[in-house]
Amino acid sequence: MTAAGLPLRQLLMSLGEPLVELQAAPRGLDVPVRDVAILDPEDPATASAGELVLAIGARGRAALPALRAAGKAKAAAVAVKLDAPGQADALREAATEAGVALLSVRRETRWEHLDSLARAIIAGPDAPETAEHNTGDLFSLAQTVAVLTGGIVSIEDTSSRVLAYSRSSDSDEVDDLRRLSILGWQGPEPYLSKLREWGIFQHLRSSDAVIGIDPHPELGIRRRLAIGIRAGAQPLGTIWVQEGARPLAPLADQALVGAARVAAAQLVRRRRELSADVRLTQTLLTGLLEGSTGPQSLATHLGLDLRRPATVLAYAAGSPSEGSDLELTRAEVTGLISVHTAARHRSALLAPIDSRVYVLLPELPAALPMATVRDWAQEVVEAAREHLGVPLRAAIGSTVDGLGAVPDSRAQADRILDAMGRGGVATEVAALIDVQAEVLVSEVLALLQERGGLRDPRLTALTGYDLRHGTRLAESVLAWLDALGEVRLAADALHIHPNTLRYRVRRAEQLTGIDLAQPQQRLLAMLQLRLPAESD
Repeated sequence: MTAAGLPLRQLLMSLGEPLVELQAAPRGLDVPVRDVAILDPEDPATASAGELVLAIGARGRAALPALRAAGKAKAAAVAVKLDAPGQADALREAATEAGVALLSVRRETRWEHLDSLARAIIAGPDAPETAEHNTGDLFSLAQTVAVLTGGIVSIEDTSSRVLAYSRSSDSDEVDDLRRLSILGWQGPEPYLSKLREWGIFQHLRSSDAVIGIDPHPELGIRRRLAIGIRAGAQPLGTIWVQEGARPLAPLADQALVGAARVAAAQLVRRRRELSADVRLTQTLLTGLLEGSTGPQSLATHLGLDLRRPATVLAYAAGSPSEGSDLELTRAEVTGLISVHTAARHRSALLAPIDSRVYVLLPELPAALPMATVRDWAQEVVEAAREHLGVPLRAAIGSTVDGLGAVPDSRAQADRILDAMGRGGVATEVAALIDVQAEVLVSEVLALLQERGGLRDPRLTALTGYDLRHGTRLAESVLAWLDALGEVRLAADALHIHPNTLRYRVRRAEQLTGIDLAQPQQRLLAMLQLRLPAESD
């Protein structure tokens, strides 16, 4: 390690989320870390410039002196363990004021292990670069593009070496160029010379646009689409889509644009720092969405503008088609979302959290219409249904003024998805403005479901009576209330005679003692009778 020190960013990428989590980085992630210091709780709070201070035993507010001393000495970071989630807020504020990075350490992590690991990383040099690299994600991407385009996909580097390719169930669909490329892991020279002659490679090196290649039966080549994978002006490789027995999908061009941007992130570096950088981005993004990490760290790491508008999209998948592998389906859904979103918004970031997939759209144009974002989400939902047979729900969080309010946008998207999951929203894609009443009613019903003391026991008794006797009194009362007392309208909805409906409503009142002439009773009945009936 040189005297200049290891950037905090590199240390975090090497340590990884299992050990530490970044809580604040007021001086950014390029602060040099030169050494590790252990601060015992019985020692005076001291630090030196460039140190990572391990505040052993100083939990919660007890770590404040260590933060202040570290900030005064220009230390790089302070690592602490947290006893309770609420402690992080006060410590983040103190760290920001002191101008020192704050790392939270997992409770089960042993300090001596973290100390030795951090020292080894700082002292390192990194392992030498090798020609081998993990292309597993590229194979997943190739398969996703094949699903979206309806074609046969290969991903190649700038030397036309095949890095990954999609599966093909029918060997008759594969043309000679594809077959020879896969068998030799490189395009055969006679075909490559033809592509050079036609100017295909020149286009792919200099343009971000998709190019079409006409079929050449005499050469054993079927129709193709191709796009260059680029990082700025630097070409990194190409994605090829060969048409099989059926024509390519109408939106194949769009899918390729998104796939090229996703592939660029995987090819930009072949050293292990790439996967570490992706992990750090995911950690910072997840922390921002959950409100446990401030926005500055992610903005500094990716060069994002904190003040530009942003919004969060949230996706939840229903049950996949029968016979599907659940884990594979989740991976395919995530891949599909990433490709479609990258095609629409270059800076989009994706984070799977639990059973949902969140997409952060940072740096949005100030005048971007909500209808545009809704269309983007609808495309993803329709693609998942068409290509994967997976029902997908999408919720659009509020557009907020900057990255600092991203947790609010995520919370709003979650409210909509929660209502969709409870059956309170009929549409596949929604923003709160579209379904505000449905979301609020769904949340009130969830509260009634969870807290039995808020329910009217007489209405509970009514649904219990129906279960025991096979009657439909509660259903009839609810239909009558929904029709605002219009007997004929309610009876038509239930396919019964109006007199039958009148009898059922009177019978319900007689059995339970409820008085549906009272507005408050009618309101509560309209809500509570929407709850699923519970057997005794």
